[in-house]
Amino acid sequence: MDAQPHTRHPSQFALLGQRRFAPFFWTQFLGAGNDNLFKFAFTVLVTYQVQVSWLPPSLAGLVIGALFILPFLLFSATSGQLADKHDKAQLIRFVKWLEIAIMALAGWGFVAQQVALLLACVFLMGLHSTLFGPVKYAYLPQHLDERELTGGNGMVEMGTFVAILLGNVAGGLLIAVPQAGAQYVAWACFGLAVLGRVTAQYVPASPATDPGLRINWNPFTETWRNLMLARGNVAVFRSILGISWMWFFGAVFLSQFPSFAKDVLHGDEQVASMLLVVFSVGIGVGSLLCETLSRRHVEIGLVPVGAIGMTVFAVDLYFASRGLGGGEAGYTLRGFLAEPAHWRVIADLFLLSLCAGLYSVPMYALIQLRAQPTHRARIIAANNILNALFMIASAVLAGGLIQAGFDIPQVFLVVGLLNAAVGCYIFLLVPEYLLRFVALLASRCIYRFKVRGDEHIPVQGPAILAANHVSFVDAILLMAASPRPIVFIMDHRIFRIPVLGWLFRLAKAIPIAPQKEDPVVYERAFAEAERVLREGELLGIFPEGAITRDGQLQEFRGGIMKILEKQPVPVVPVALQNLWGSFFSRVEQGRAMVRPFRRGMFSRVGLVAGTPLPPEAVTPQGLRQRVAQLLAA
Repeated sequence: MDAQPHTRHPSQFALLGQRRFAPFFWTQFLGAGNDNLFKFAFTVLVTYQVQVSWLPPSLAGLVIGALFILPFLLFSATSGQLADKHDKAQLIRFVKWLEIAIMALAGWGFVAQQVALLLACVFLMGLHSTLFGPVKYAYLPQHLDERELTGGNGMVEMGTFVAILLGNVAGGLLIAVPQAGAQYVAWACFGLAVLGRVTAQYVPASPATDPGLRINWNPFTETWRNLMLARGNVAVFRSILGISWMWFFGAVFLSQFPSFAKDVLHGDEQVASMLLVVFSVGIGVGSLLCETLSRRHVEIGLVPVGAIGMTVFAVDLYFASRGLGGGEAGYTLRGFLAEPAHWRVIADLFLLSLCAGLYSVPMYALIQLRAQPTHRARIIAANNILNALFMIASAVLAGGLIQAGFDIPQVFLVVGLLNAAVGCYIFLLVPEYLLRFVALLASRCIYRFKVRGDEHIPVQGPAILAANHVSFVDAILLMAASPRPIVFIMDHRIFRIPVLGWLFRLAKAIPIAPQKEDPVVYERAFAEAERVLREGELLGIFPEGAITRDGQLQEFRGGIMKILEKQPVPVVPVALQNLWGSFFSRVEQGRAMVRPFRRGMFSRVGLVAGTPLPPEAVTPQGLRQRVAQLLAA
């Protein structure tokens, strides 16, 4: 992590009172709001007020959207390099000066009703956003530690969608003012740009992560290079694909809201606006929930939760919107809300977008946490490129389905089912998502799991986690407490247990057998353990060698010393508390999993991690004594 530890804050909202976050947050909030105020006001202008033969109203929204996205495809690679090479605070201030210049030009375009000039400004504002994108996400891990990263990303995502919503609403209202609307829009856009430059002045220094980088100005070769950089880390690259899919998914719904409101729900323009509000609020709420649900870690177990919800509520939206009718004149907003059947549609949209927030925020945080700091901005630039391509693909797919005779609810259904397929593909390719999901379910739905001392589990670098062995789910609970993946050494017999065996094989756990029973498996386990630590990962071991049959802490075996001889790394003692007597412990005459819900749902269990021990201070007896002390804590 780049960030230094900071005093813990009571919630993610407390970041808004800190200079390392607040000026940056308001700068990106004002920029996102200004983008959307400008674009929506311009769309309304060319749709209702200024008609030009070469830009028919039916194509205005499409052309404006395409021009705004085009710079992301052309210049993201370059902007990623700039963000890695230069101080990010200085880049932010430069981008805000650029925004002021563009908005001054656009203001004249609005007053003079110069459509061609305004289209050029759309492209330039897309360039402005392209330059800001890599800086935006590379800035956070330089100033927030691992425990704050999910909350910080949640705040940024929430702020972005609220700004989009407010920008669209303000743009529509201002441009609609008779006679003076264009002037009001011009002054509003310019004023927001100036205000953004003022807040940018207070963004703290963010030193370059690769100041010696030589800029490759060829966008095509650099784009390819960025994609290859991203592919170097499987979890990061699959997360980029997952985020891009979320933009594909969301773009289908956002682009179809006007037609969905008019042709399916039989509502007026206010109903279409209400759908946008519900969707934006849902994204914001889901983004903010991530910190609470993740217990202030980067919890990618939330990603499958979000993916499942996106599919469930997209499919239910299809069924909820079938057969809805209205009067010939259509529903006003009040009339629409008066119909009970319409509330199911609203609930589906809200919950669908909430799940999209749960899905995307942990992925952004994972990319920031796992990407190599020296080229983090370039990887985020690769993410932006793929996001743009997926959004274009979503427009092609939605248009193709509609041309093929699908109605809008059927388009939503197809995308919802595709989401299930994409989710399965990603989670099987990167099992860490699925494993964290299982750990999340175990720690939240089966047990009431309390974690203490998790700040002692390192967020980077090799280490051994040494824990007592009480039940068949000990490894799963350790996964739930750790901010990073753990590779476990486990008794080879556990791999024969249905479901659990498959799960641990998926986790790439290392089987070990007694040396007398199978010397080949024994030696291979230690060789694999050495490799895991050499590659800088966390290794989880249970030094007792087997699950306790009487609930007492057994003697620790000497295998850990053999590992430390080859790879001298810190050892974190860990105590699992109150698991004896649970369904997964051997409490039934040495057998486990005999009486379901033996202690009911949500029984209290805990984990306490102690201060890491230097390798030279570790002995089996001393480590056992330390774990025993933690058990009693």
